[in-house]
Amino acid sequence: MATVLITGGTGLIGNALRQALLEKGYRIIILSREPDETKNTSTLRYAKWDIEKNYIDKYAIADADYIIHLAGASVAEKRWTKKRKQEIIDSRAKSGALLVSSLQTIPNKVKAVVSATAIGWYGPDPVIPNPTPFKETDPADESSFLGTVCKLWEESVEPVSQSGKRLVKFRIGIVLSEKGGALKEFKKPLQFGVAGILGNGKQIVSWIHIDDLIQLFIAGIENEKLNGVYNAVAPHPVSNKELTLQLAKARGKFYIPVHVPSFALKLALGGMSIEVLKSTTVSSKKMEETGFQFQYTTIEEALRKVESRK
Repeated sequence: MATVLITGGTGLIGNALRQALLEKGYRIIILSREPDETKNTSTLRYAKWDIEKNYIDKYAIADADYIIHLAGASVAEKRWTKKRKQEIIDSRAKSGALLVSSLQTIPNKVKAVVSATAIGWYGPDPVIPNPTPFKETDPADESSFLGTVCKLWEESVEPVSQSGKRLVKFRIGIVLSEKGGALKEFKKPLQFGVAGILGNGKQIVSWIHIDDLIQLFIAGIENEKLNGVYNAVAPHPVSNKELTLQLAKARGKFYIPVHVPSFALKLALGGMSIEVLKSTTVSSKKMEETGFQFQYTTIEEALRKVESRK
């Protein structure tokens, strides 16, 4: 089987993707700042890269048939100070540039690069309710921090397509997983019997179950017809209120719905509050038209599956 080089291979998505690819018989190389060679096996090995020093193991590039680029500092982990914002940008733009320059200078057999990006590319819905869903052809919201991040992120890997290799970019929505991510934050108030609805709760959340996201990345490798940008979101986005109440229902206990005021979120989260209060309705139609079938199309199905795995 082919060899897949993964950046960001130890995160939430990377761990799940690595396991799925190994189960399918792929060989995997994980790029890491501090690779642990004691974890190497016949099908999985770790290789070094250092974005700040512009270094990458040339043998990792030379051995790869495909690259899946997931690297990027967490957007939600820390408050958006000026320093943190720069870290978020650099971890994406500089890592993409390093991959591109490596592909240009190191002899390789890479057929395709599949890169993560995010629906932060899009601005807020112009109207609520019933907005027209954002499509892949809609421009980046360069007036916002995340819109700027996503534009720089995508631009950093764009030279891949100019070199004749296939480039697939997935703009990922809110990922639902029992192992962490955004859902972990939604669950915190539930520990105290409270279903915390953010703001007025009307803002639309475009989400995707992690199993479907992993299958999208695999399709990015295996389906040679995939090329360009695709929204990685489920077909039926929901309001923050519906997501919160369905999560409470999936846990099978009684909870009191409580609205968390916008001003409290702004105090707690700073600039990041803009994103949790933003309504973004994103279309999955382009991906569906490729023949891809989502396993989890409704929030009820997705959350029921997440809760069953605890």
